[in-house]
Amino acid sequence: MKKRMRRLAILPILLICGFLLPARPALADTNVAMTATPMASYTSPWESVAAINDGIDPPSSNDTVNRRWGTWPNTGSQWAELTWSAAQPLTSAEVYFFDDGGGVRVPASWKLQRWTGSAYADIPGTYPINVNAYNRVTFASAVSTTRLRVVLQSGQASVGLLEVRAWTAGSPGGTGWNPPGNLVTPLNEVWQHQESTYPNLYGFRNYGWDQVMANRGSINYCVRWDSSASVTAAQRDQIHATLARQFKKWMDVMVGHNGWPYSSVPVKVVGWAVRDRAQLQWSDTSVDIYVNDIRENAPQCAEACGRFFNQSGNYPNCPGGASHHYDMSLWLTAGFGGGAGGDWGQRIGSEYYLSNLNADNVHILLHEMGHSFGLDDFYDWTPTGVCCFLMKAGSASSITEFDAWMFRDWWRHLKSRYGV
Repeated sequence: MKKRMRRLAILPILLICGFLLPARPALADTNVAMTATPMASYTSPWESVAAINDGIDPPSSNDTVNRRWGTWPNTGSQWAELTWSAAQPLTSAEVYFFDDGGGVRVPASWKLQRWTGSAYADIPGTYPINVNAYNRVTFASAVSTTRLRVVLQSGQASVGLLEVRAWTAGSPGGTGWNPPGNLVTPLNEVWQHQESTYPNLYGFRNYGWDQVMANRGSINYCVRWDSSASVTAAQRDQIHATLARQFKKWMDVMVGHNGWPYSSVPVKVVGWAVRDRAQLQWSDTSVDIYVNDIRENAPQCAEACGRFFNQSGNYPNCPGGASHHYDMSLWLTAGFGGGAGGDWGQRIGSEYYLSNLNADNVHILLHEMGHSFGLDDFYDWTPTGVCCFLMKAGSASSITEFDAWMFRDWWRHLKSRYGV
């Protein structure tokens, strides 16, 4: 298999490394904020209320990398809240204040409220006001509610939040880190090799994990059709179905494991890029079409809508807005041998893909998807005691037990950044 082009984006600053992660409750507790729907009294047009529960730990209160919720120029009493479809037994909550030293500052005071079913009621507690840190309030007894509201009273300026965590006691079920005994040594070898090979392994923030968590359990793709062939509407739908089926194989590895919060991760194809619109033999508007926008000598989906180019999670110049953004590209190239993969997506041959639309395992695509989640190649070494697995190119055609545990090991090392 052709060596992939990993092309991991390098952020302009190093974010927190694993050993510098902010203090958080014991791992037995569960942050249920990411399963809630966020709302606010007001949001500045260039900010996003979705920031408050996207699971991204801010590097500081003046975070200029990730999206934020702010209320400038509004002052006075402002609020942001999380709403769940079913009542949550909350034991504590944490908020991380947005403070840019100018128009948005920490509040003069703040409080949490719960929805009783007919009105909001204050939750008693001690409410600290600190910058560059989570401000935690522990409840005297569990609070069962479908809505948790953070009420901020402005002081010197407008107010805002970078993240809200809502904690319940106990784990969400499933097992933790318990690989088979014969895999412990090779798994440790793999992780140590990755740590020594990639100095920004922990600081990098655009793995497939980051993308799924930022979308709260879904993923968007755009297809780069790098071919002169035409595509029918039926082929378009089959290409989507095959992509979703292969992506699901990796996500199924995580279901019920070590606090993974999703039972399924839907895949949506939101766009197609092509040189000539006439190649696409459909007229409906089910996907966005990008015509003759050439990058790397191939059709490119709009950069303004791509997460690779907008890792803050904001898409102010994307036609149609953030709902039309894509997280990864499926780059299908005529005559391309082997594959390539990284945080930007996957590239494989268009003929190979079309000939495998009904295959159970499209093994080159599965291999490249593994790279999008951080899994490494094994061209020059093999971990102790294992011989044949998907990420060792050419030695397996489906996800093996060892691949699955390497995948779960990434979650084990990164899950704390999402407050899980």
